[in-house]
Amino acid sequence: MKILVVDDEKDIREILRLLLENAGYEVLEAQDGVAAVGLLGEDRGVDLVIMDIMMPRMSGVEATEKIRAFSTVPVLFLTAKSFDSDKSSAYNAGGDDYLVKPFSAPELLMKVDALTRRYNTYGAKESENTEAIRLAGGVVLFPEKREVMKNGEQIELRDKEYEVLVYLVKNRGRVVGADELYEAVWGEMSLPSSSNNITVHILNLRRKLEDNSSSPKVIRTVWGKGYQVD
Repeated sequence: MKILVVDDEKDIREILRLLLENAGYEVLEAQDGVAAVGLLGEDRGVDLVIMDIMMPRMSGVEATEKIRAFSTVPVLFLTAKSFDSDKSSAYNAGGDDYLVKPFSAPELLMKVDALTRRYNTYGAKESENTEAIRLAGGVVLFPEKREVMKNGEQIELRDKEYEVLVYLVKNRGRVVGADELYEAVWGEMSLPSSSNNITVHILNLRRKLEDNSSSPKVIRTVWGKGYQVD
């Protein structure tokens, strides 16, 4: 398996290379976010990116946001920053896991093994150029397989929950009213009581998909108008 190590410190890259190569991985290196984005754009065979956050030219968070435009390759952030706000920014950019320096070699290798195994076992690698859809908060939708994953873990959705999510994703960037959503998913005319049904399904989706269901990032409420996926 092939891993891309992205860090502006050469010594860190060398340490990671030795650890990973001794564990049987092939290692590529990039000195900053700009180089990482360019390399991944040329080589889709990478199974994992280990990404520093604080780097010149382009930070790890910015680089990950750009990578998510064309790839679902898992990203493991490796950084000295340990505040919850830093972790939130990393995950919202599309990161899959987070490891704070200093770290132990066994912990790093366990995370690397878990992320690469999920990526290949669940077929994300084969699907990234077809129908994999990356949403906020580490959520990935695979319409062809009717699967939803969050931070590498498969999420079980009921049929109607899945259909509500898919309709919002199909209308990504547009506010969808409760009446429209009900009629599209249930296939019948919306009644005054139908909005309660929509509310329940949205709440269930948020409990399963959001990091914090009271402050949703995946499915936003536009008050007085409806719901929106960005």
